Amino acid sequence: MSYRVKLLGAASDLTAEEWQQLATGGDPFVSREFLGAAEDSGAASPALAWQPLHLALREADGQLAGLLPLYLRQHSFGDFSRDWNWPPAWQRAGLDYYPKLVSGIPFTPSPGPRLLARGDAPATLRPALIQAAIEVASECHASSWQCLFVNEAEHALLADAGLLLRRGVQFHWINRGYRDFADFLATFSADKRKKIRREQRAVAEAGLRLETRHGDEIDTALWPALHRHYRDTFTRYGNHPAFPLEFFERVGGELGRRMVVFIAWRDEQPVASAICYRSDSVLYGRHWGSDIDCPGLHFELSYYQGIGYAIANGLTRFEAGAQGEHKLARGFEPSATWSAFWIADPRMRSALADFIRREDKAVQDYGAEMARHLPFRAA
Repeated sequence: MSYRVKLLGAASDLTAEEWQQLATGGDPFVSREFLGAAEDSGAASPALAWQPLHLALREADGQLAGLLPLYLRQHSFGDFSRDWNWPPAWQRAGLDYYPKLVSGIPFTPSPGPRLLARGDAPATLRPALIQAAIEVASECHASSWQCLFVNEAEHALLADAGLLLRRGVQFHWINRGYRDFADFLATFSADKRKKIRREQRAVAEAGLRLETRHGDEIDTALWPALHRHYRDTFTRYGNHPAFPLEFFERVGGELGRRMVVFIAWRDEQPVASAICYRSDSVLYGRHWGSDIDCPGLHFELSYYQGIGYAIANGLTRFEAGAQGEHKLARGFEPSATWSAFWIADPRMRSALADFIRREDKAVQDYGAEMARHLPFRAA
């Protein structure tokens, strides 16, 4: 089947009905709500080097068949591609690294679907999206097309199409049928279990009240405090808080139960919060911040509350973001992530393939070493 290619200047160029036809598993990030709010609020805009060029494939009758989120980028801030050393390598070869094309979620390193197909689309649809993306990259004179943080099903398709697959490591919590948080904690060794309970006790003794709210349960008066928590964490470490207040106000209301926020209250004041999102099966931790210094509060809101929520709601995983070896002691296990790269210049493709092969051994060794530090009792 042949398709017509259309490049879209905004996620909102597709109707809500068309987005709903795409098989996303309820992933909150590849949604009209999340991408539309990010683009309209300026977080994912040309001003921050996120120029939307979403690739839509339509059938002869105009019906949407598939979609690939796609951005033309002039730098790499916020895409977590780990390509810091690549622009100088291109420059030494007499080439320009930017622009590059990225299929990823702005400021969100969460694995998920990228090759979005209508539920009844044929098996040839996703390979057609890959081929169309390569053609667009060539037409844009991009150095590369980077399909970042892909899921397992797409990993194989991208490899079959000849893209370079690069492994990363994140720390994910896996639900192994736990009845509740106490049941999960019972799998820890005694000393590790005591440490978690001590952290939770410190929060309880601080007199804080913990609450879970979904996006559509957060009123307008509460959002400024939650945004302040998010913003201040970024600025404290010299980073740019890309999402403005209006992004959260909008995306919370539109995503509804696909946004989950854990809030700590002191009397009637929200003093700390952790903003998460969820799909049909996975909870995603994204942002944390606090107005107060309370031992154990970060771990309680960012990890333990999320684990309890995932168990209670039958979710299979809790992915609490990039990096963070401290997550090991809380039961988050090293898990492989995958990103795929099409490289325009044959010389650079060969050099990058060699680099990825060598890097992969170190990444696997790192994951294996981290797994030896998990807190669980010996079987």
